[in-house]
Amino acid sequence: MEESSEYPDVYSVYESNDCAAGANHQRSNLGEEEGGEEEQQLRRRIKYFFMNPCEKYHARGRKPWKLFLQVVKIAIITVQLVSFGLSNQMVVTFKEENLVTFKHLFLKDYVDGGTETYALYRQADVYDHIDYVIEQYGLLRNITAGNHAYEKNGGIYTPMSLCQEYYRNGTIYPGNETFEIDAQVDTECLEISPMYPQSLKDSNFQIHFKRLLSIKITFILKAINLETVRYRELPDCYDFNVMILFNNQAHSGRIKVDLDNDVEINECRDWKVTGASARNVYFTVLFDCLIIITCITSLALCTRSVLSGIQLQFEYAVYCKNHSGKEVPWSERLEFMNGWYILIIVSDTLTIIGSILKIEIQTKLLTSYDVCSIFLGTGTMFVWIGVIRYMGYFKKYNILILTLRAAFPNVIRFICCAGIIYLSYCLCGWIVLGPYHEKFRTLNTVSECLFSLINGDDMFPTFKNMRQKSQLVWVFSRIYLYTFVSLFIYMILSLFITLITNTYDTIKQQQQSGIPTSELQRFMSVCKDLPNSGVYRLKKKQDCFLHCCVPRCREYKERLTSEA
Repeated sequence: MEESSEYPDVYSVYESNDCAAGANHQRSNLGEEEGGEEEQQLRRRIKYFFMNPCEKYHARGRKPWKLFLQVVKIAIITVQLVSFGLSNQMVVTFKEENLVTFKHLFLKDYVDGGTETYALYRQADVYDHIDYVIEQYGLLRNITAGNHAYEKNGGIYTPMSLCQEYYRNGTIYPGNETFEIDAQVDTECLEISPMYPQSLKDSNFQIHFKRLLSIKITFILKAINLETVRYRELPDCYDFNVMILFNNQAHSGRIKVDLDNDVEINECRDWKVTGASARNVYFTVLFDCLIIITCITSLALCTRSVLSGIQLQFEYAVYCKNHSGKEVPWSERLEFMNGWYILIIVSDTLTIIGSILKIEIQTKLLTSYDVCSIFLGTGTMFVWIGVIRYMGYFKKYNILILTLRAAFPNVIRFICCAGIIYLSYCLCGWIVLGPYHEKFRTLNTVSECLFSLINGDDMFPTFKNMRQKSQLVWVFSRIYLYTFVSLFIYMILSLFITLITNTYDTIKQQQQSGIPTSELQRFMSVCKDLPNSGVYRLKKKQDCFLHCCVPRCREYKERLTSEA
């Protein structure tokens, strides 16, 4: 036939049972010119589907709107993230500095940056420190350098709550090695007004040290972050729920003291700013709405492209089934699922959700900065990762993407096997070395320590800090650490690098040879039409909106083709 004689070399090289060879063999037997034209049209459509935006522009004259939209989206999303990051940074700084302030105000003799845990060892010290907290709480407005104040509820100041938890009953005689304990836990509380503070001695509050589990002091303080005024933003009002915990659950004679606070951010009820024009919050909200509209448009366009790829994949599978009787493997079916579009869809979804949360934060309806940061940060990360897609249009830069995609299945299988060995070392180190080494006290710290060892970090301190109280455990720790370092650094890590390197060499050779590596690529390689040849352009009467989704439009196009 005329079409098969056009490409004699291609079909002579790939004489196999693939879709292209089977279709060519059947076409040569039947001699149906209509079937050959249908096959050529399918090749052109698939080839056009895998073209980059510049090639598509030369092929059909359609401007790359998705490309322009992605460039604009990257710019405005980055501006949004930087703006939100700077605002969030002021919030985080205000929270952290207030936490340090509360530790200096309410913890007696507190020192910044102390390596030792803040703890008490005598009963008198416990009473003394609790009385110190109560005294400082009553004198807060006179001693604080900030704008802290008590919370009011119905015109009355909210009192401080002091609660102790202890076992209900118990008699303990360590000298005789006997004890009797009731595991039921009772709670005894005392409320102290900031206007009339009283010490524990005056209130007849007795601490049951023998049965004591913990003492918890809680109170609420209010503050306003005035730093935002300098950046033309309205200040927020903060509620600090301060909690001081005296932990005695171990009953070791060492009562650990810790101060923490939960923060609630509210819109100030009445405010007035003079000397500076406050930024109108609605400009920021309008900018966030613009980003939401941009992301929705990008989401719709990318979703349409994904649906077009799915439809084209089904057409290719049906064609191969009818002409060669073979099923298209999933590896080739997934070629039609553009992973970059999936990544853009995910990033658009995250950015839309994050922008909505940001609008609610700006209007003081929500204060979940952390949740909003996760959505905006992850969405922006995916957007910038998507920039690699455009770098892939150049062959010299595309090798990174091809190597990652080709090596990914083998890397996952390799990591699963190596992860089993890694988990076994984690469990062994935790149970054996945990009592003798701080880095092996919990599974989380064990995993972090071993991962640092794999990367060559903190090796000497890990060996050195091992206590030598047990000679047997000390010898075991040396065998454990030496075998782990040797196995993972010299063997597993080297094999992992070799796996990536071999994939890189394979991809590089394939690019240099230019030989198609899959049946789909062989099927497309038969089409030699260049993008600017004009054969890819559609007639205006055939160009239907969303033709990939409307069956009626497809039937209309098939009828026009048959009539022609």
